[in-house]
Amino acid sequence: MNGRARLADRVAVVTGSAKGIGRAIATTLAQEGALVVAVDIDTEAGAATLAEIRNISPRSAFQRVDIADHAEVAALVERLVRQFGSIDILVNNAGVTRPIDFFDLKPEEVDWIVGVNIKGTFSMMQAVARVMREKREGRIVNISSIAGKGYRNTSNIAYATSKGALIAMTRIAAVQLGKYGITVNAVCPGITETELMAAWIESRAKEGRKLKHDLIKELVADSARFESIPLSTSPKLCSSSPPTRPETLRGSP
Repeated sequence: MNGRARLADRVAVVTGSAKGIGRAIATTLAQEGALVVAVDIDTEAGAATLAEIRNISPRSAFQRVDIADHAEVAALVERLVRQFGSIDILVNNAGVTRPIDFFDLKPEEVDWIVGVNIKGTFSMMQAVARVMREKREGRIVNISSIAGKGYRNTSNIAYATSKGALIAMTRIAAVQLGKYGITVNAVCPGITETELMAAWIESRAKEGRKLKHDLIKELVADSARFESIPLSTSPKLCSSSPPTRPETLRGSP
């Protein structure tokens, strides 16, 4: 069987897919034969993603949706089921952050991060899982982060907290949805130079008076160091590696 056939006739929804990791995921799923629905709030960048994936999967689509808005999420899922018949794969990649010092973090910024990274992800999971439950089959993948495991070089404490919550959400959802044939897993990337991370990397480089590429090498090394220190004797359900090769949290029973 060739690679393209593996996801033939499958409908895959990828949030936060206008740029960076999300765009790469959307493109990869299209290459595997899936009909991809790219979801993002950035219409201009989303159009660029759609142009790229339509060269591979002509029926793919882009939807401008703010996942922090529960009503928008519900309407999105309803539209997709009406248009495509079902949803087979959901990749929750959408997330927000920016560099904020502990003492500068404001309540409204915490609400913004939690609204997208936790509430928005849950809204997508719940709405899509209802569709998957009907056919007793589905795949959900949540993009968490090494920050969710307490990695010290994170953009801010609220972001790290949100990614830790996503790991817990994945574990519990896997247990509760497994009986419906729905698997739920998470990927925990390390430092990845996307547009979202660019400002943080730039600011850290200036603070330390270092060249950006030297800082990135140090951060990767620190990721490896973090992974080398045993934190507990319990099974390690969430693992991650240096940026080029993130591993997976196997949450599904």
